[in-house]
Amino acid sequence: MYLMQLTLSLFELILMMFMSGVIIFVIYRVFIKANPDFDMEEEIKKGNVAVGTLVAAIMVSAALLLQKGVGASVGMVRMAVSAPAGTTLPVWQALLLTVGHLVLSLAVAVFSVSITLRLFGRMVRKIRPDLRMGEQLKLGNLAVGILLSAVVFIATFYIGEGLSALTKALVPQPVIGTIKIME
Repeated sequence: MYLMQLTLSLFELILMMFMSGVIIFVIYRVFIKANPDFDMEEEIKKGNVAVGTLVAAIMVSAALLLQKGVGASVGMVRMAVSAPAGTTLPVWQALLLTVGHLVLSLAVAVFSVSITLRLFGRMVRKIRPDLRMGEQLKLGNLAVGILLSAVVFIATFYIGEGLSALTKALVPQPVIGTIKIME
């Protein structure tokens, strides 16, 4: 049993190391493409620290949301490999469930971060019509980049708990056995 747990843990570590690189790249590409206001990649290339700060915050926040979203299904894969046959999902179904949770979590991350930033920008414009966050960010206003980064982090803390609860609810529970209360 110990050797199987050790092997499974090493496999999970190697898989997560590989996945982290892929996930970081996917998050970066998706969020760069999701911004219709201006070319974030071009701004980063120019050395715009405000945009770089915001993109970094978005990437960290999206990674945190993905981690929250796949936690329950990764546990299910671990259980599927180590539990007796017939008590949990087959390993291939547990892996498929994990991929589904990863896709769902990425979609929630993109949607929620984008909506949060747009909503915050609109609320600020109601109070200060002359202050357009996107324009200030493009101009390199580091204070705006830091402020929007904080908005992203705060939203992530709240959204992460909801996403975790949702994905836990979507994980089928293992069959443990039956209990007879009365005969």
